[in-house]
Amino acid sequence: QVQLVESGGGLVQPGESLRLSCVASGSIFNINDMGWYRQAPGKERELVAITSNGGSTNYADSVKDRFTISRDNAKNTVYLQMNSLKPDDTAVYYCNAKALTVSRVRVNLWGQGTQVTVSS
Repeated sequence: QVQLVESGGGLVQPGESLRLSCVASGSIFNINDMGWYRQAPGKERELVAITSNGGSTNYADSVKDRFTISRDNAKNTVYLQMNSLKPDDTAVYYCNAKALTVSRVRVNLWGQGTQVTVSS
């Protein structure tokens, strides 16, 4: 069994920072793309940032120059450093990973979600 476990959400004031972490565990052979999505109340889930196992990255326009995605392949971990947070960043943040298990089965994994609230 493979799973993603997220941590690092919380309540912050506008302009402050948070760092999210997501660890993949279980019978994983390798992981291709890892990314972060978010879903605000009444809105659809949207891509925030994504990184390939080669290190390339892509960001939503709304978070460029404020958020940084990174990963540690040795630890099967992806991070999201969020700076200059705005109230519009308030959402549940979900980690996603596209992986290959040791049984050579491709899986699309989702974390349980972590709440990020930006409010004064």
